Amino acid sequence: MSQTLEDQHLTPTTELAVQLLKIASITPDDKGCNQLMMDRLQAIGFKCEVMQFGNVNNFWARLGDSGSVLCFAGHTDVVPTGPEENWQSPPFTPTLRDGLLYARGAADMKGSLAAMITACENFVARCQADKIEPAGSIAFLITGDEEGAAINGTRKVIEALEARNEKITWCIVGEPSSTETLGDVVKIGRRGSLHGLLTVRGIQGHVAYPHLAKNPIHQAMAPLDSLARETWDDGNAAFPPTTFQISNIQSGTGADNVIPGVMTAAFNFRFSTELTETDIRQRTESILNTHDIDYKVEWKLSGLPFLTSSQHLIQAVTDSVHEVNGVVTQASTSGGTSDGRFIAPTGAEVVELGPCNATIHKIDEHVRLTDLDDLSLMYEGVMRRLLLDG
Repeated sequence: MSQTLEDQHLTPTTELAVQLLKIASITPDDKGCNQLMMDRLQAIGFKCEVMQFGNVNNFWARLGDSGSVLCFAGHTDVVPTGPEENWQSPPFTPTLRDGLLYARGAADMKGSLAAMITACENFVARCQADKIEPAGSIAFLITGDEEGAAINGTRKVIEALEARNEKITWCIVGEPSSTETLGDVVKIGRRGSLHGLLTVRGIQGHVAYPHLAKNPIHQAMAPLDSLARETWDDGNAAFPPTTFQISNIQSGTGADNVIPGVMTAAFNFRFSTELTETDIRQRTESILNTHDIDYKVEWKLSGLPFLTSSQHLIQAVTDSVHEVNGVVTQASTSGGTSDGRFIAPTGAEVVELGPCNATIHKIDEHVRLTDLDDLSLMYEGVMRRLLLDG
């Protein structure tokens, strides 16, 4: 049953989530989401710094100027909605049905952003009421360029922070990490992502005279099969084995009686800490060199694998999850990449904790309404454990 949110008693976290979800911030345009968050943070004492790179708005906010830094990281941009007529309710009109909040970005990741803000508001209010000074600083790193090119977002903000030697000690990324129940899975690392574009050059000709041509598609099949059959590694205790996947093959002139002169194949490696980018590139080209083909490979590294091995942040997160809903958290490195790949190389401990991810990027994306308040409590619990309890 659908319910209009205007008639509901909304908690502070849900109310803020609804405000953010009404904004059609399709990547890379935050359309005011960042300002909405900065206004809330400035009201409780944060110093906010707009960091714009290219056409992307980002901001860095910090409360406190000394000690360890606990950073909440996330993104206000969302993926396109797809055909809006396929949604049960308009994607930027947050709607409540059977305890679920529907809207584009509900799970990925405006719900998490709202929970981060209210967690900080509650934490600061309690510290002030008890006259307690946190043993460190709290920060926010928010971008509008996570779902898109990811060039002028977190990557550039981290470069600016590093240039002035402003370090993050612990980082919670609000990506939707959970599977069945809030907090049942947290990400303590991610696999690396390396893209390759293979171009095989042949000789164009008539299909009836193959001896006068050289078919690049035929030429490419054996080496691509060799790459697909290769065992790249066996993974390790933290990571599954490295995978190789062909994502696109293009060739042909559009005519069915012409042997093409060129074929391209796009592929991707999701790789563990058992391999380096150099290892993969050298082994790939070594395999290609065993075949008689005229080729070139263009490479693009999206991110290196990272792993948080220190238990300080992980323990604070798992204890906070268990305190709120009794769930025993499973640490994982599965899934795609996140902006954590830009933060971890600085030496920060990085953990991803957010809502269930079953509907992210889908039609009728949604999040459990009760999860938003529970997530806020979990974030607040992490702050208490790291900044008050030592």
